[in-house]
Amino acid sequence: MDLFEQNTDKFLYQPLAERMRPASLSEVIGQKHITGEKSLLITSLKEKRIFSFLLWGPPGCGKTSIARALSNESGYSFVSLSAVLSGVADLRKVLEEAKERLFKFKKKTVLFVDEIHRFSKSQQDAFLKHVEEGLITLVGATTENPSFEIISPLLSRLKVFKLNPLRENDIVSILKKALEDEEKGLKAFGVEADEEILAMIASAGEGDLRLCLNNLESLVLFCLDSSKNKIEKNDLKSVFGEKILRYDKSGDNHFDLISAFHKSLRGSDPDAALYWMERMLSSGEDPLYILRRMVAVASEDIGNADPNALTIAVSAVEAFKFMGFPEGKLAMVQAAVYLATAPKSNKSYLALKKAEKAVRENKAFEVPLHLRNAPTKLMKDLGYKKNYQYPHDFEFAFADQEYLPKELKGIKFYEPSDFGHESLIRKRLAFWESKKTNHKK
Repeated sequence: MDLFEQNTDKFLYQPLAERMRPASLSEVIGQKHITGEKSLLITSLKEKRIFSFLLWGPPGCGKTSIARALSNESGYSFVSLSAVLSGVADLRKVLEEAKERLFKFKKKTVLFVDEIHRFSKSQQDAFLKHVEEGLITLVGATTENPSFEIISPLLSRLKVFKLNPLRENDIVSILKKALEDEEKGLKAFGVEADEEILAMIASAGEGDLRLCLNNLESLVLFCLDSSKNKIEKNDLKSVFGEKILRYDKSGDNHFDLISAFHKSLRGSDPDAALYWMERMLSSGEDPLYILRRMVAVASEDIGNADPNALTIAVSAVEAFKFMGFPEGKLAMVQAAVYLATAPKSNKSYLALKKAEKAVRENKAFEVPLHLRNAPTKLMKDLGYKKNYQYPHDFEFAFADQEYLPKELKGIKFYEPSDFGHESLIRKRLAFWESKKTNHKK
């Protein structure tokens, strides 16, 4: 344990994930499109013209590591701010120090802002002048879509790099390195783990390297307390219990999962729909949010191909409100399976879009006189309701008269498919079309 004694402060106060950060961009794993030999970032580093940029990606994929490594290799001073903990006063102080550093010592500053999307619009405005003038090289990190979270003037001054979630085999290789590293890693503790255990740790982390490294450290310390020198499967359960899915209900993953669920329903795949639904439910999503999407699918993607789909979806909403968990979950499953296996038609959705376009692109046409009510003598004298034909006075309850404004006569918004219940609607419309002759009472 001599090595451990020599590094007591580091092991006590720095988590493994922090100790194992790469010192150079070449050591960064899994982001070769950003840190590869011919990448824009590496080219600019070689040419000594570092630019401001934004790193967008999921937790633990290397955003902070890339910023720190860049600063190390560029020779710039590295200053870090967290948008969660910092305000405008902190930013002013950093900017003053950057100015002094630049003019007194001719040394530039990389300002790394973690979770930059948490700064308000006015706080983000404060960066504009200093990025424009080159006082700082701003490197922002965000887990959120910058198109929605970063103000346009600042976004236009930043190059955006999209980072990928780390693959399991990449994470496993880093976990191995951490176990074998004598200076920064866990070698001094003498605890081992085979490939299967490391793969399980990597899988549970779902691409978050920071989480995986810190979980590995917790397991090693647990083994030491238990006088064991090897991590086993039971240790994972003892330390972490059931797997906790990484899921942010306000972030992109939230929208990605509901999108996958919707597309699975639309694509008639009940198995995929149930998987994505369970992913959301297991991660704490509001069941009513999922149910609202099912109601939308019933109208948007199924429509009149199966009119019962809307009834099923709305009934599932009411059933869940009535029963709650866990019984109400079965109503959700029943509805999801029904929607996924129902015949599909988006003709109602397309009809809506056509009608919206007709209203948007034309003036407000007058309601034909025969369709207007005439509750007063004056209105009757003006021709309101004149020549209106009451459909129930005719055979098949159908009267041959125009219901659209004359300017839109003959236009078709709704054109049913030949699938499911809509095939019957199509035949019915064709039948009524054939009856457009002179009717007698």
